[in-house]
Amino acid sequence: MVKLTAAATKSIPRIIIFALTLVYGFSGLFFRDPWKNEDAIGFGGMWSLFRGNSIDWVVPHLAGRNISLGTPLPYWMGAGLIELFGQYIGAANAARLYSAICFFSAALAIWYATYLLGRRREVQPMALAMGGQPDLKSYGMTLADGALLIFLACVGLAQRAHETTPMMAQLMGISIVLYGTVRGLDKPWQGGLWTGLGITIVALSSNLTLSLIIVTSTIIAVIASNAKLRFRWTLASTVLGLIGFALWPIIWYLAGLPTEWRHIAEEGWRNTPEMRSTPSLESLGFLSINFWAYAWPVWPLAMISLAHWGRVKAAGAWRAPHLCIPLSLFIGSLIYVIFRLEANEHDLMILIPSLSIIAAFSLPILKRSVISFIDWLAMFSFTLIALAIWIIWLAKITGYPETTAANITRLLPGFESQFNWLAFIVALAITGVWLAIVRWRTSRAPKEIWRCLIISASGTTLMWVLLMTLWLPTINYAKTYRPVSARLSQVVPPGAGCINTSNIGMAQLASFDYFTKLPLRDDPNCPWMLTHNQTEAKAYAQLNNKKLNLLWEDRRAADRDERLRLYEVIPE
Repeated sequence: MVKLTAAATKSIPRIIIFALTLVYGFSGLFFRDPWKNEDAIGFGGMWSLFRGNSIDWVVPHLAGRNISLGTPLPYWMGAGLIELFGQYIGAANAARLYSAICFFSAALAIWYATYLLGRRREVQPMALAMGGQPDLKSYGMTLADGALLIFLACVGLAQRAHETTPMMAQLMGISIVLYGTVRGLDKPWQGGLWTGLGITIVALSSNLTLSLIIVTSTIIAVIASNAKLRFRWTLASTVLGLIGFALWPIIWYLAGLPTEWRHIAEEGWRNTPEMRSTPSLESLGFLSINFWAYAWPVWPLAMISLAHWGRVKAAGAWRAPHLCIPLSLFIGSLIYVIFRLEANEHDLMILIPSLSIIAAFSLPILKRSVISFIDWLAMFSFTLIALAIWIIWLAKITGYPETTAANITRLLPGFESQFNWLAFIVALAITGVWLAIVRWRTSRAPKEIWRCLIISASGTTLMWVLLMTLWLPTINYAKTYRPVSARLSQVVPPGAGCINTSNIGMAQLASFDYFTKLPLRDDPNCPWMLTHNQTEAKAYAQLNNKKLNLLWEDRRAADRDERLRLYEVIPE
């Protein structure tokens, strides 16, 4: 039990938290190209569906490459948004509205799940002798605000939450499962429907392994919890979840999917992304190095919360819903990441919803020294980052400092900076807001338990908005294939036949398919070959008794290791 006054649980003004979430969620979604790697692949699948036939919609894949991209929900959503809004804002911008929908849905589910848990009796502060303790609603809202701020403050989400990847739908699905399971404690039918919807979203956006792990983790949480869910929740979530698992195979049958494509779809469902039957040393190594920075400040707050609530002198403390439900989902998601063949930053997204909810329950018991450390570290770090972003932008625009400008020219040859008044004004405004928040935080001693998160969440938003205004042209130039695609289109004669793309990566294929109108497909009989691996091209030529005539060689300006080559394939 903790002692808190009503003043300490005063919630954040709604307009502030709404504005912070909207600015963070929409920044970086527009005015840019699909970026290498996962962003381009995700968009490529959506673009192929938008332009494709029924098989493309049943089994999402890249144009010209008969390899499944996995379950279809993310690609259905993206292609549908392109159909609705592509003619007005462009296909790539329309597709990224999918990311916004997933992000805001996840944020809302996390807020409401924490709010409901924060109203439960077992987590309430100690009643004060003279009264003045917070009421159930105020306390729940304050903890929910804290969970949302923790979610926004997660450094690793900044770029990954704005890309068109299937992991965004997984993030949304897991967050809805959390909300539905908590909602089911007091409203079984409603909670069961939300849980079933979340399971359906996970089943239609991830491989079978993650889907089954999420179902198992939810069942374990329900069994372990000392607040038992009712039969009505079980019935609703089970029926809807089973429909979610069966929906894609039913579509195979109704669409009359050919046997070859059914095998491709089944393999994609089982093993996209690739899994191992034992823990992966590569994934464990990646986690051990990257998780701590990626999930800051979520993980230290979650550890404090677990340490405190786990030793509360009450029967079955670990079985309380505010611990066992999110903790079970977190452990399940962590197991999935560990069994990935080679985990990356996108996979870590599914760990954050559960951790954010757990971390929120650390706020009432944080010591002043911990609050000060988090505040000052965030203030110092994000101020330095913002200063660096401004200085480098100034060097790009004015050529001063000269050393910085020279380094930019060396790293991005051919890039020409242009002053953008709108970007400058937005960046100036967000910097002004940051300075005002810092002044507010340092000039007074607020009592609200969420005070240590305002700096962290605002700092992450500041960093991302500055990057997506002042640096957006630079980042876009470094990550897009648009210039290379334009130069490739110029060297291919009109009506020259198809181009074999078997030896290029999925991000490259997706980008070239979007930026050019060339006939690209994985076909060894094509009279042209596009590759980034000279050794593979020569091995192919020897194996098939072909001669390769190099016509074009190029690369993205920011990638010195990549060498794209176009060959004319001549039979010997």
